[in-house]
Amino acid sequence: MATGYRLNANLYRTCALRSLARSRNDHSARALRGYGVRILSTSHINHIVAPLSNNSGKKWQYHDFFTSNHTPVNGRISSPKSGITKRSEASYAIHSQSSTEQDSPPPSSFEMYKPVPPLTFGRTLKIYSQLSKTRLTSLVVLTAMSGVALSPLPVSIPVLLSTALGTTLCSAAANTFNQISEVPFDAQMARTRNRPLVRKAISPLHAACFGLGAGIAGPALLLAYTNPVTALLGLGNIFLYSGVYTALKRRSVLNTWVGAVVGGIPPLMGWAACGGSLLPSVSTPMSVYLPPFLASTDFATQLATNLPIWTGHLMTMAPVLDNPLAPLVLFLFHYSWQFPHFNSLSYLVRSSYAQAGYSMLSVTNPSKNALVSLRHAVFMTVLTTVFVPLAGITTWTFALTSLVPNAVLLQWSWKFWRTGGEQAAKTLFHHSLWYLPAILGLMMYHKRGMDWMNWLGLSKEDTKEESIVKTQ
Repeated sequence: MATGYRLNANLYRTCALRSLARSRNDHSARALRGYGVRILSTSHINHIVAPLSNNSGKKWQYHDFFTSNHTPVNGRISSPKSGITKRSEASYAIHSQSSTEQDSPPPSSFEMYKPVPPLTFGRTLKIYSQLSKTRLTSLVVLTAMSGVALSPLPVSIPVLLSTALGTTLCSAAANTFNQISEVPFDAQMARTRNRPLVRKAISPLHAACFGLGAGIAGPALLLAYTNPVTALLGLGNIFLYSGVYTALKRRSVLNTWVGAVVGGIPPLMGWAACGGSLLPSVSTPMSVYLPPFLASTDFATQLATNLPIWTGHLMTMAPVLDNPLAPLVLFLFHYSWQFPHFNSLSYLVRSSYAQAGYSMLSVTNPSKNALVSLRHAVFMTVLTTVFVPLAGITTWTFALTSLVPNAVLLQWSWKFWRTGGEQAAKTLFHHSLWYLPAILGLMMYHKRGMDWMNWLGLSKEDTKEESIVKTQ
């Protein structure tokens, strides 16, 4: 009998997988059959073992079918012998380099294991950063700071720093709890199997203590230096991401919409930290700023001085610094950006999501996944060209300058929907990475009431005074 087992090329075109041994009618199985994958419903094997011969003798190695290069030949599938842990999450194939050796269980040797290095201070900090998902947390802090920067209300340095640090801690806590909940599933995906909890670099208890500490310190810092609204938003976002979103990932495609809400909350935190109102009231009604060509001559002075031309249902000449329409527009913009960004990424890693049993639109309905991206790209174009200046966040010049990045995102969202290919998805994902900071930067440049020349000390009045002094 040949040693080891190989995948039958006539039955399986790619790796067969199954999530949590659910029924054959589940979304993952249906999606995989659409890719031409046959589902193994009896033996769900976690690892593949192959005896390899070398100069030092036999050595057993683990092989993952998703990352190993195999040449399928006729053979059969069988469960491994003792020494290999079975799990119901995935099914794998077994192969061997030799076809003449006899079947034998893997040796009970520790050669296949790697000792976990001790937790030094530097290594612990690195693990904390990995638990916090540093790049994702940086993006969250950037969007929160956009709410602070675009608010017309003044902000002090302590409030600015506490908002940034508090948001960082809240994001770190949410990401840590998310990883604690998804250890068995992260172990099945190539892009997440090197996370600290999966590779046993840190214990779950240690990670939970870090997440709990960050989850308490973040909202507490926001409460002490900003206001209760900002602290509640931070605490709510921790629960929404690590609780609702994480639980829905394996149950419903609506998890993406919940995750988009999570991404839209940080700019609200920044706006609220400055003391801005998130809901309209008698003292802070919603105000709109019409473009100059729609305003009458009577309001030319108002537009020149950046005053609102309509407040609630009354015309007024009084400036309104706090406009609840502005944070609503910022929330909708960041909410919609999540879809072209995440849907294109999820399409690229849809096989990994299916392997782990995640309910993603890119797995169950790839065409609708691309259509949702296109819809929100169109919606963001409308938001930035109409509602952002209408809410008084920027001047109406922003409606023109934002057309360039919007046109690029629209073009590739359209191509992603029309072709549905990985190349279009990858290009759309890369464009979404620079699109967000580009739009936020343009918002800052065209911020209503902001005189950058004066702020930089390069205003015309200053240059005139300097020229007069030089002539004297």
